[in-house]
Amino acid sequence: MSSESDGKRPIRRALVSVYDKTGLDDLGRALAEAGVEVVSTGSTAARLRDAGVDVTPVEELTGFPECLDGRVKTLHPKVHAGILADLRLPAHEKQLAELGVAPFELVVVNLYPFVATVASGASPDECVEQIDIGGPSMVRAAAKNHPSVAVVTDPAAYADVVSAVRAGGFTLAQRQQLAARAFVHTANYDIAVASWMGNVLSPTDEGTGFPAWAGAAWDRADVLRYGENPHQRAALYRSAFGGGSGLAGAQQLHGKQMSYNNYVDTDAARRAAYDFDEPCVAIIKHANPCGIAIGSDIAEAHRLAHECDPVSAFGGVIATNRPVSVAMAEQVKDIFTEVVCAPSFDDGAVEILNQKPSIRLLICEPRQRGDGVEMRPVSGGLLMQSVDAVNAPGDDPAAWTLAAGDAVDEQTLRDLAFAWTACRSVKSNAILLASAGATVGIGMGQVNRVDSCRLAVARAGDRAKGAVAASDAFFPFADGPQVLIDAGVRAIVEPGGSVRDDETIEACEAAGVALYFTETRHFFH
Repeated sequence: MSSESDGKRPIRRALVSVYDKTGLDDLGRALAEAGVEVVSTGSTAARLRDAGVDVTPVEELTGFPECLDGRVKTLHPKVHAGILADLRLPAHEKQLAELGVAPFELVVVNLYPFVATVASGASPDECVEQIDIGGPSMVRAAAKNHPSVAVVTDPAAYADVVSAVRAGGFTLAQRQQLAARAFVHTANYDIAVASWMGNVLSPTDEGTGFPAWAGAAWDRADVLRYGENPHQRAALYRSAFGGGSGLAGAQQLHGKQMSYNNYVDTDAARRAAYDFDEPCVAIIKHANPCGIAIGSDIAEAHRLAHECDPVSAFGGVIATNRPVSVAMAEQVKDIFTEVVCAPSFDDGAVEILNQKPSIRLLICEPRQRGDGVEMRPVSGGLLMQSVDAVNAPGDDPAAWTLAAGDAVDEQTLRDLAFAWTACRSVKSNAILLASAGATVGIGMGQVNRVDSCRLAVARAGDRAKGAVAASDAFFPFADGPQVLIDAGVRAIVEPGGSVRDDETIEACEAAGVALYFTETRHFFH
């Protein structure tokens, strides 16, 4: 294809100014060998000289020295006119000639490490010094003028630069793609700076605890087979700031490609498993638990979790908060399971599970508890709230109020505490029955609490007798607790706070069932 039809422009002059010097030596030598004039700044110029590359210092070009500790280097008409001149326009070429300015066909720039500096815990002044000014200006100028200039911000693209130089330049389509990437690069950078300035250095939340402005940037990591249903399209995106973390950055060891629903269920499973300090396994189906258990080791936790509802666990998703052991793998291999997500797998465990060709095995860093915010899209906007971590005052059994019956023994209190914590991972209205550190019956997602009680009891069957129960919110009437009492539950924990609490208290007193109030609610929609 001719240069007229593909828009190629030979690269004769390049401006190179980078913080990340990865691949710089080879790039500089390749440009020099191709006869490209290289203009450079500060440490970049020094590095290129050390690599044997003939470099024109930017201060020689501008006739003005770098100053203010390097804050001013490239902010000069002889730099930006050379970048911004639209060489399709004879008037621009004429003006360059009159001004004695030579155009650039290539700009190679990457920016100061602002995000990494903030993450390091550096002082505000140190972070401010990493807010790049000249770099984004050059990148944006070159990207705007992509009909005449190619802009490269990623060292991974240097091989493409060398190929283009040898082939007579980038095509117009290639320059357009590079420009788009460059604008993404500066947009991510600006979002990071604006978020830090507005939320950390100079909060603009008016005392609400929520920023007046929220920005985010996402990089597409994968295109999924389909969405929630086969007729829906779907893709996975990772945060541009720390995209290797969390479930989106998990390493898949084996199995089919993760689906949209696999991600949703695995995220819910990790939420449940990491609420506990003890070895814990959560088995999830359609974003709800069909079993959660703690144990002396991860294999015991899995066995107990699976026993809660083996029928629903068929085709479920498993998450653990400990490495998957060989003993657990032996238990899982004979059960149809979509995903096993763990912080790691012990030697031999993967080989056992690999016998199932479709099972997806994920290594994912431990889920962090604690403060933070979470967002949910709604039409035309999004909702933001603080994360519902298990650290509210009412999550500590020592803070509970005994509202009915006698104080329970230590083991029963431990079961109540387990049930209360596990209940947080059940979609509302949520009722959870537990015994010996394991769920035995779960009622979830019902539009009234009494139906959730009936569902939990039905799933528990005979195991309801002697179990404990947790409710994520108060009982509006005594009919729900009565279903639990009639099934043989011996203790109940719930937030309390209903105008009819007295009715629930009376029903528990009459049955000799202990009732504890937490004064904390854990709705999960």
